[in-house]
Amino acid sequence: MKAAKIYGAKDIRVEEVEIPVLEKGMVKVKVEYAGICGSDMHEYLAGVYAARTQPVLGHEFSGVIVEVGEGVTNTKVGDRVAVEPLIPCGRCDNCQSGFMNLCTIRQGYGYTVSGGFAQFAVVREENIFHLPDNMSLELGALVEPTAVAVHAVRQSSLKLGDSAAIFGAGPIGLLLLQAVKAAGASEIYVVEVSDERRQRALELGATYVINPIDIDAVAFIREKTNGGVNVGYDAAGVQATFTSGVSSVRPGGEFKIVSLWEKPINFDPNMIVRTEAKISGSYAYVRLFPEVIRLLASGIIDGDAVITSTIALDDIVAKGFEVLAKDRHQCKILVDMSL
Repeated sequence: MKAAKIYGAKDIRVEEVEIPVLEKGMVKVKVEYAGICGSDMHEYLAGVYAARTQPVLGHEFSGVIVEVGEGVTNTKVGDRVAVEPLIPCGRCDNCQSGFMNLCTIRQGYGYTVSGGFAQFAVVREENIFHLPDNMSLELGALVEPTAVAVHAVRQSSLKLGDSAAIFGAGPIGLLLLQAVKAAGASEIYVVEVSDERRQRALELGATYVINPIDIDAVAFIREKTNGGVNVGYDAAGVQATFTSGVSSVRPGGEFKIVSLWEKPINFDPNMIVRTEAKISGSYAYVRLFPEVIRLLASGIIDGDAVITSTIALDDIVAKGFEVLAKDRHQCKILVDMSL
C-alpha cells in the first residue's frame, strides 16, 4: 500500500509499505479521509517528535471496515468508522485515575503505530467509533480534532454566560469557537491575523474578531468586558498569543493552553500573581468520540466549515504541508485516499 512517511524536517515521502498484520481483536480499515493536523505541521517544520517510533503519519482519519480479526464482536465489514488514535495502557496510575490521555506509556496511531496517511490501517476494535448514516466520512476525519477542542472547553472553568477569547483561528481555534458557543459563552472574542479566518470566525458565531496587527487586542477585550474575559484559549502556540492571552483574562480567570509549541517562550509570573488568574493545559481527550460524533452529525459543531481543501495522498507535501506553511487562506486540508 502507499503511505506518507516522515524522515525529518521537510522530509515526507509517499512510499510503498507493507499493510500491517491483522491480529486478534483488530480490524482493517480502508482509509477514506485523513486530516493534516497542527502537530503534523510541527514535525514537518521542526523535526520529528522524540516519541515517534515509526514513520507513517496520520492520526485524524476515517474509513470503511474491510476485514475483521478473530474476536471482533461489534464490527462488521462495510461499517463506516472514525478512529481514535490514542492507545493507553490501562494499567498505569494515570489510566487507573481516568486520565488515559496522560498515560505514561501510551502508544498512538500515526506516532508509534502506522497511521492514517495510508491506504489501509489496522486498529484495535476499541479504537473505532461507528458513524451514523447522516454523517459523511469527511466529517469522520474531523472527529479527532473536534474532540481536542471539546475536551479543552470541558476542562476549562467556562460556565454558561461567561465571556471567552480564542487566540488563533486555525482548525482548532474555529472548533474551539463552536465548542464555547455550544457551552453557553455569552461573548466570544477571536484574535487572528488572517482576514479569511476572521471572516470564517464571524460566520461561525464570534461576537468580535480582532486583527492584532491593526488593533491592540488586549485593550479592546479589556474595555469590552470591563476587565477581561472569564476564560481565554491559546490555539496558536506563539509568544504573542500567549502574552496577549494571559493579559486578556480577568482577575481570577483562566487561560487554557490547547496548542503545541515549537520553541520556549518568555513569561513574567507577575502577570498571574497580580490577578490570581490561572494558566492550565489541555491535552487530547478522554473517550469523547461518541459525544463529538453526535455534535458533528447534528450540526451543533459545523466541521465542514473548517475544511478548505481536499487533496490526493501523492500531493500531501506540495498541496498539503507546503500550502499550510505558506497560505493563511487554508484551514483544514483533508487527504482523500480515493484520489
